[in-house]
Amino acid sequence: METESPAPEITAPVARLAAVPPPGATSDATSGATDDAPVAAPKKRGRPKGSSTARTTRTVELTLTVSGTADGEWEAELKQGASWITRGLPVTAAAVLRAAQELHIQLAEPIDAVIGAAREQRAARVAALEEELEQARKALAEME
Repeated sequence: METESPAPEITAPVARLAAVPPPGATSDATSGATDDAPVAAPKKRGRPKGSSTARTTRTVELTLTVSGTADGEWEAELKQGASWITRGLPVTAAAVLRAAQELHIQLAEPIDAVIGAAREQRAARVAALEEELEQARKALAEME
């Protein structure tokens, strides 16, 4: 009987890689530190969150509502938060337009267009009433 000899094991030398310390770091031998020592996190720059030294500005919320009709009647309402300061205050169209022009041109242009349309309607109504008055005067003159 022949005995089989076990197959020879092939082994290769295992290379050990040494950890390369970052530039400027000292080696373990000179510093006495181990690899298990925690590494300190770098400090963050700037002020920590929530520690603002700036003053907080108190804002006041006022809601001004200006509404008008096609007849040219305007009214204003002023509200602070949930409470009304004034409601249904009559204002003139000219005052509304001046206020809008003082605030911003982008507010004034659409308001001017609405007031212009109301002015044209009023002028047309005045012309119609003048025509009706003229006809009534002619009719009265014919009766005499």
